[in-house]
Amino acid sequence: MSTYLLEMKGIVKAFAGVPALNGIDIRIRPGECLGLCGENGAGKSTLMKVLSAVYPHGTWGGEILWDGKPLEAHSIQDSEAAGIVIIHQELTLVPDLSVAENIFMGHELTLPGGRMNYPAMFHRAEALLRDLKVPDINVALPVSQYGGGYQQLIEIAKALNKQARLLILDEPSSALTRSEIEVLLGVLRDLKAKGVACVYISHKLDEVAAVCDTIAVIRDGKHIATTAMADMDVNRIITQMVGREMSNLFPREPHAVGEVLFEARHITCYDVDNPRRKRVDDISFSLRRGEILGIAGLVGAGRTELVSALFGAYPGRHEGEVWLDGQQIDTRTPLKSIRAGLCMVPEDRKRHGIIPDLGVGQNITLAVLENFSHLTRINAEQELGSVQNEIQRMHLKTATPFLPITSLSGGNQQKAVLAKMLLTQPRVLILDEPTRGVDVGAKYEIYKLMGALAGQGVAIIMVSSELAEVLGVSDRVLVIGEGQLRGDFINQNLTQEQLLAAAISPPLAQDPHHGSRA
Repeated sequence: MSTYLLEMKGIVKAFAGVPALNGIDIRIRPGECLGLCGENGAGKSTLMKVLSAVYPHGTWGGEILWDGKPLEAHSIQDSEAAGIVIIHQELTLVPDLSVAENIFMGHELTLPGGRMNYPAMFHRAEALLRDLKVPDINVALPVSQYGGGYQQLIEIAKALNKQARLLILDEPSSALTRSEIEVLLGVLRDLKAKGVACVYISHKLDEVAAVCDTIAVIRDGKHIATTAMADMDVNRIITQMVGREMSNLFPREPHAVGEVLFEARHITCYDVDNPRRKRVDDISFSLRRGEILGIAGLVGAGRTELVSALFGAYPGRHEGEVWLDGQQIDTRTPLKSIRAGLCMVPEDRKRHGIIPDLGVGQNITLAVLENFSHLTRINAEQELGSVQNEIQRMHLKTATPFLPITSLSGGNQQKAVLAKMLLTQPRVLILDEPTRGVDVGAKYEIYKLMGALAGQGVAIIMVSSELAEVLGVSDRVLVIGEGQLRGDFINQNLTQEQLLAAAISPPLAQDPHHGSRA
């Protein structure tokens, strides 16, 4: 009998004749955690869709052995019956159903006559969550009552309820706080000790190094190397992923910071569900021409609400003034903001950044269609030329501009959203979590682009949960805490400890024209 739980041999998969996987081999033992690493578009998600039968047997080449025997799964139900369960980056929980109902979805326990056996489901759900060391969840409450970290653990409980022997986690920590990530990694270590195997896909390589036993790297659909983590470090993983040494993860393009270009005055946002609660409380700040302003803060601090209000995209009641070049501008809607020279790349690209039914090129030109319109017609040739220029400039991996944008990896979708906003030639560019779910190579390109734009005089606001990223890229940093301005720092010898201390400190007395703390 094989010592391996899973063996994937010579896996080949193509789309419209374009190879996505070109002979991939991976092997996993029971209780082993394999880190699957590669740049956006390398083929990681495609490989896992082959394994979990999203792409059923017969639509790809090669062989999958499960417990030493051929596995021919024709549906996700077949792969789950074998014990292979995938947890996608976008969680599949139903917010209005209870925790227990989500855990048992599709596998409900019933009484004679077909009625739900809620006591049995509650008891089993509580036992699963106790095993995961999260006993403080009320399984009768709706999932929407719990944050991202708890929801990720509920997804794992749901997988274990399906008797998972191999758990595939695709970017499981992209929306989690640092403390939630530590809980998740602890849970995975416990599962490994019980013999559950894991495939861990993440661009956060410190997490990969912390929990994985083995690292498999793929690049452009080809298997580069499989190495024990004991013989690796983060820099070696990066080198294998991108095919070159990367000595500096945060390139600093030289750019001059000029006079004040943009001002936000007394921005206040009220909670959508509770209008008496302020999510952003009277924040004012200025931004200079060619300046990169980082906005840091704990999860729930009000960062996204602040920049959404500036752009006219905040769904609740908000107030305040936005000034550009000494003139107050109308930012009541995103369209008015774009026309005034203020653009934004949103945090949630799938909900707010792309139109999933349209192609890559159509998404890129969406904000500037009038540039290609003549009377009632679109000049398709002119539009295509502009799209191809953006694809080349952004190093966007797509076989053709006409592919559905949902066929691209998350990182390449992000590049497309960025290209869409850059086509409007903004004077102020807001980037909300611009590198979330993006590999190190694409991050490097985005940082280089930000530096180049700043060098051309574009003022940039970047919201990021990664303090290292904020410090690595920004000229100045605002810290937001509980909806209030807690710090305004020039980024000179600034540390993560200073930013965290500011995030939990009392609010500042504000001066919108100058940094309050240096």
